[in-house]
Amino acid sequence: MKVIDIIKNSDKTVFSFELLPPLKGNNAGRIYKTIESLVDYDPKYINITTHRDEVEFRELADGSIKKRTIRKRPGTVAIAASIQHKYGIPVVPHILCGGFNKSETEYVLIDLNFLGIQNVLALRGDGLKNQHTFKPEENGHAHASELVEQIVNLGKGQYMEQDLKNNTPLDFCIGVAGYPEKHFEAPNLEQDLSYLKQKVDAGADYIVTQMFFDNQAYFDFVKKCREIGINVPIIPGIKPINMKNQLTVLPKIFSIDLPQDLSKELAKCKNNEEAREVGTEWAIYQSKDLVAHNAPSLHIYTYGISDNVKEIVKAVF
Repeated sequence: MKVIDIIKNSDKTVFSFELLPPLKGNNAGRIYKTIESLVDYDPKYINITTHRDEVEFRELADGSIKKRTIRKRPGTVAIAASIQHKYGIPVVPHILCGGFNKSETEYVLIDLNFLGIQNVLALRGDGLKNQHTFKPEENGHAHASELVEQIVNLGKGQYMEQDLKNNTPLDFCIGVAGYPEKHFEAPNLEQDLSYLKQKVDAGADYIVTQMFFDNQAYFDFVKKCREIGINVPIIPGIKPINMKNQLTVLPKIFSIDLPQDLSKELAKCKNNEEAREVGTEWAIYQSKDLVAHNAPSLHIYTYGISDNVKEIVKAVF
């Protein structure tokens, strides 16, 4: 079932969560354990992240430097298919511009269609660690709006090889990312919103936000989106804090603010266990408020940790 249909056919806020594929060399046991701890609370869909190749440089015994390319978390398509087959829950694999060209993207979408997966989240993704600005692959997409266009065109039966005959349309529900506190590369929120509108105008069905810790930022974001003609559902993304160092790490990595009340409580914590308690309570407070304001869905970023997510959904749903 498509995410947009799940949302439109529900008369209340639903919930979903996001998982990372296992590290290369690991099995899927932890993934399944996380799902099984939450399945009783009726998650309506599950997002599966995608990770591009990374480049590492290692010094050898003779002093020379060897370049190594590795994907630390392969298996997005296989894990997504496994989850949908095993649990009957719709999955939303992420599709990236970064690290993939248009042909590779088309082949992944063909595979997803064969597997009965109807949903994708279209993202630009991050650049390589040594790049100051994002650089697309050769014959790749520079912007998520271009990626959305490719997926929409496949829905019309338009493949890259124009001489193909009897083309089967690949019909996907497309989600895109939004940033209530703006993307860190955007010069201001207004410009960032114009980029978001390009993605929606290109054919995105809904928006899921980056994590935020002040609900007013989400409410203001939705209002500004509506003012410029973005009318698709906007799903809030919630990240429960579970470690004390996230007080400083999250604002640095994601360019977000933590409310003063939350910062004060986290600063008092003596260890990660106390920080996890504070983070869980804050996420429950956020979630209840968002449900009261009729958010279409709550999307929870788990990063493979399910205990606190279970506490949140139990308290809210």
